[in-house]
Amino acid sequence: MSRNRLLLALILALFVSSLAFANSTTVTMTFLHPGTNVYGGFYTYPYYFSVDGGAPTPMMCDSFNNRISQGQSWTAHVSGLLQGKGMFGKDVQDYKAAGIIFLGVMNGTIDAKLGNWAVWNLFTKGITNNAAVLSLDQYALALALHAPTSAFKGLVLYTPVGSSPGHGPQEFIGYCPRTLATPEPGSLLLLSTGLIGIASLVRRKFRHS
Repeated sequence: MSRNRLLLALILALFVSSLAFANSTTVTMTFLHPGTNVYGGFYTYPYYFSVDGGAPTPMMCDSFNNRISQGQSWTAHVSGLLQGKGMFGKDVQDYKAAGIIFLGVMNGTIDAKLGNWAVWNLFTKGITNNAAVLSLDQYALALALHAPTSAFKGLVLYTPVGSSPGHGPQEFIGYCPRTLATPEPGSLLLLSTGLIGIASLVRRKFRHS
């Protein structure tokens, strides 16, 4: 192989490896404590973590049947919400709907307790018959059909190494604008419009549930 071809091959290999690193890496997560939101006897968003010894970071759990304890640490793959396989496989539609709900909780258009239960129900269907939760899932899935992938930039998935549904630590959704691009203004406007509609449709049901 000529020197130029060897150099080109090395550059290509470094480029591919850098893309892989940007899309997925491994971190140590430590569960610090839950927040104060409790609904149905379970803590809901936010759960606070230290990632690689960093400052407390709020996240949302998506795996209802897995369990963690305060102070517990584990290794997790972190990737873009739609870039990694995740604990529940490549079910992009459900992950998109979960991302839409998480964005709504973050910007205050969706109640945190309602939102977390809706995300749980996306991946573990049948855990609740709450009308507001079911309505939120329905509308989030409908929005997910047309939501561009770019709308989910900045949302990250923390998938525990070796875990599976019902076994090992839980999987969490977080927001990490420092390592992943933030959503484009046009995409945020599209999602915000839909989220406001969702909030108005389910708020009354949730209050009377």
